[in-house]
Amino acid sequence: MLPAEVYHHAVIVMRMKPGDQFEIVAADKKVTVMQLERVTDHAATARVCKKLEHTVELPLQVTIACGLSKKDKADWIVQKATELGAQHFVFFAGDYSIVKWDKNKQGKKLTRLNKIIKGASEQAHRVMVPTVSYFENIKKIPLEKYSEKMVAYEEAAKEGETAVLAQLVSRLKKQKETIAKQHLIAVFGPEGGISPAEVQYLRDNDFLLTGLGPRIMRAETAPMYLLSALSFSLELS
Repeated sequence: MLPAEVYHHAVIVMRMKPGDQFEIVAADKKVTVMQLERVTDHAATARVCKKLEHTVELPLQVTIACGLSKKDKADWIVQKATELGAQHFVFFAGDYSIVKWDKNKQGKKLTRLNKIIKGASEQAHRVMVPTVSYFENIKKIPLEKYSEKMVAYEEAAKEGETAVLAQLVSRLKKQKETIAKQHLIAVFGPEGGISPAEVQYLRDNDFLLTGLGPRIMRAETAPMYLLSALSFSLELS
């Protein structure tokens, strides 16, 4: 018997019928091909056809930490970055953030982001659903679990810094045997960027100040640049 949520998506949304096949991700994070056998108005049964060994996750764990930006940019960031392989998202109220999430809205905001992430995970055939959390400021983000730390810093890009990201990727590529145990946190500012006080805090906590090429990108574009660069370097080259 299919769980109600799977039934709704397969039968109601996708209009599948007996004989149609679909994929689900089991608790062991393996993709299982299922075939519908019997469908009623409120339930359905399916059988296991085969299990697949999909390699769709980035070899490196990546947390994208973003200062809050205006409008629906958080929605866009989690959707596209999920498709590009990010495993965790952190949003924080930056010193230069124009918007704030008051306590009454935080739960609803996170619920919405989780829904978007789930949909994007299905679209990308991810075998794990990324997490998302919110912190009142950058200093509240726990940093102990990260083996690699970087911040996309606009001033570094303006000054022509081009080596830090390349050096980071080169170091990661040399760690093929242990790269799955590595965890990178990448911090991105809101529209106004990272404040001097935040930059100093990140420096004090061993973050690399990283330029992302000669062009200045929007707050929602920079995380996609990084994930694309990591995918190309660690998966395709």
